[in-house]
Amino acid sequence: MNLINYVHEQLTPARQFPDFKPGDAIAVSYKIIEGAKERIQVYKGDVIAMGGSGATKTFTVRKMSNGVGVERIFPYFSPSIAEIEVLKRGKVRRAKLFYLRSLVGKKSKIKERRS
Repeated sequence: MNLINYVHEQLTPARQFPDFKPGDAIAVSYKIIEGAKERIQVYKGDVIAMGGSGATKTFTVRKMSNGVGVERIFPYFSPSIAEIEVLKRGKVRRAKLFYLRSLVGKKSKIKERRS
């Protein structure tokens, strides 16, 4: 067994998040610490990329905020993520959806996958 993979398996906590893929609309609830206070903020957007594996797995979420595209990269095993909720399953044919950055309006919408 690869020693690096063994150490990653031992250090990564078991997280129970729903399965999601690029193209899905999700809501990520993450903890924000402001001084002595702690609160949970929800970040809703579309998953445009997933990268890494094991303990270094990440996913990128893109949302529109006042007409400006905002992207945030979340580590999958971050202790600051409280919950991930899948809002909508997307129908896409690529693993990386970076082309959405250049699209505006209805063209930037992702069709919903029927189950």
